[in-house]
Amino acid sequence: MARPPAVAVRRTLHRLRRRSRRRPAPALLPERPPHPFVRALGLVAVVLLGAWLGLLAVGSVRAPVGPMDTRMTLRPSVSGGTKINVSPLGALELDSHTAPIRLDVDVDRLDPVRSRALVDHPERLSGLQDEVVRDVEHGTLDLAVRSCVAVVSGATALGLAVYRRPRRALAAGGLALALLAASGGTAYATWKPDSVLEPKFSGLLSSAPSVVGSARSIVTEFDVYQRELARLVTNVTKLYDATSTLPAYSPDPSTIRVLHVSDIHLNPASWKIIASLVAQYRISVIIDTGDTMDHGSAAENAFLDPIKNLGAPYVWIRGNHDSRTTQRYLASRKRFKNVHVLDEGRAVTVAGLRIAGTGDPQYTPDRSTRALGDPAEHMAGIRLASALRDQRAAGTPVDIALAHDPTAARETDGAVPLVLAGHIHRQKTELLPLGTRLRIEGSTGGSGLRAVDDKYPDPVEASVLYLDSTTKRLQAWDEIRLGGLGLTTAEVSRHLPKENRPGATPSPTGSEAASPGPG
Repeated sequence: MARPPAVAVRRTLHRLRRRSRRRPAPALLPERPPHPFVRALGLVAVVLLGAWLGLLAVGSVRAPVGPMDTRMTLRPSVSGGTKINVSPLGALELDSHTAPIRLDVDVDRLDPVRSRALVDHPERLSGLQDEVVRDVEHGTLDLAVRSCVAVVSGATALGLAVYRRPRRALAAGGLALALLAASGGTAYATWKPDSVLEPKFSGLLSSAPSVVGSARSIVTEFDVYQRELARLVTNVTKLYDATSTLPAYSPDPSTIRVLHVSDIHLNPASWKIIASLVAQYRISVIIDTGDTMDHGSAAENAFLDPIKNLGAPYVWIRGNHDSRTTQRYLASRKRFKNVHVLDEGRAVTVAGLRIAGTGDPQYTPDRSTRALGDPAEHMAGIRLASALRDQRAAGTPVDIALAHDPTAARETDGAVPLVLAGHIHRQKTELLPLGTRLRIEGSTGGSGLRAVDDKYPDPVEASVLYLDSTTKRLQAWDEIRLGGLGLTTAEVSRHLPKENRPGATPSPTGSEAASPGPG
């Protein structure tokens, strides 16, 4: 008997479902595990990237190093060492250690208090090396602790993000810590504190080795140098007063005595020498034709404080190493009652003399400003000469004009009897074509920290000018020359203008160069 079609279909579907339940599901292909080398390489990449990101985020510290405020950072490196960045001047590199990490020290600023302490007490330079080493060691210890936290945190966080397994993440953090500890141990084992004595300079700091060498040399002999020079001045001037071989000129008590100094360049010994000369020669007024400072920074200002105790009025103009900051500091009448700062042809009457001067138009330590050279000096001299003529037209003629650079000073020819300058670090006298006498002073600081750059130290030079109290004209001058750093020589020589020699016909401004006398 034939089955109905619907019943046949139901039974067929039922049999197919029973067979499909009995048949096992097809097995999936097994997953091949990654090669161990690839897995290890991936872990190392995660560790290094995470550690680097951690160092970028929090791996730096701020720490004082000597007179500087710095920011210290660890960086991956092939050769190690320490790099000190002094923006925008350049950088210096120290071969301080050998390890796969480098210490970067970015100088943010010079601390004014600590810098001023070095300016006031140059003898501290002798201990600056040890101080810098201690500061760097303390800073690196703090940096090491912070770097450990930074690399472990960075590697662990990145490991968790990549693997999503806490165990793998902790393994990445542990490996990062081990790598940093190994690098730190290598750096500590190869640490060379004497590397600060042999730095590699770059940028504008490439001229620094000569300055560093000079500073060390001055510190080595500074105590004896400063004490003996002041004593030498006293002894030589006493001998000079007793000698009879000098040209026949005897200043009377009414003679105005001017001490001309210049280019002290931050040498503290100069103040003792100047004070000794003021007392020995009974100086009426001190004239400083600039470059009293070296860089013109505010930290150097305290160097000027002894001026108030020199025992005579002090007339000053700005040199190319003196900043406007220096000028404002000296111009404070509340701080310096005996100082007269001249600029832009301004004139003052001091000790019976009418004196006018102008500051140097260029400030060469400022590397952001291009030096304009002689054209700027010529223009400054022309403006000064114009101011001198205005003074004469107003019935207040100037007796002495001041300009730092002789190039500017020569522009005053014919507008004043005597013009004083400095800048070239050697004494020189010129009689200009229109009758003005140009007197150029040497370096009263013996060129400052650069005193021992050459084979022989630069001498310490100053001059005493004798002016008639009635005519205000130059009658004679004594050139004083002391041996530079470490030397004990001294020379005083008297010079007379031709019109002041016996039998000569006097003239208002002189017509010949001076005649030197023995000393």
